[in-house]
Amino acid sequence: MRRKIYESPEAALENVLFDGMTIMSGGFGLSGNPENLISAINSAGMP
Repeated sequence: MRRKIYESPEAALENVLFDGMTIMSGGFGLSGNPENLISAINSAGMP
């Protein structure tokens, strides 16, 4: 079972991302917006 609390967005994405996957995330306006997660996904180099 995967932990639900991670040290960083990169740690949460480790061994999870794959080419062609669909990712949905949400927040409420500007608070709760997953901007760090979006940056980590972008930095992962997935096309």
